Amino acid sequence: MTAAVVTPFSAPKAQAAPATSGLDPVLATAYRQAAATAHAQGVALDITSGRRSVAEQRRLWRSAIATYGSPQAARRWVLPPEQSTHVTGHAVDVGPRAGARWLQTHGYRWGLCRTFVNEWWHFEVVTIRGLPCPPMWPDAAARADRRPA
Repeated sequence: MTAAVVTPFSAPKAQAAPATSGLDPVLATAYRQAAATAHAQGVALDITSGRRSVAEQRRLWRSAIATYGSPQAARRWVLPPEQSTHVTGHAVDVGPRAGARWLQTHGYRWGLCRTFVNEWWHFEVVTIRGLPCPPMWPDAAARADRRPA
């Protein structure tokens, strides 16, 4: 079975395991608190992809290369396992889109920030709770290569 590749128009489907399973404890706590607030405000917010195994990330990486035609093009959307923050449990993909918009607006309260311009669904703890989020990177490859926007 080939893993689905994330495109700018879709986010991964929800996982069967508990949403925060395997996440860095700081990220897990921040997400749970943000999600509780979102849900209390009537906003649906769910993790569609959290921590990934090396094997799962490798499958996504290989699928992205096949889809986008080269490692360079694929890296805009999926990083190899040794560079992915999903493998270390430091990233979550969320949905639906309205929930991601809510999290982009309010996530800084818990240190949660959208990190890539091209991925509306990808969030990480990259600031101190209550401080503004830093500027987004254009895509995953730009951050991995440390190329600012």
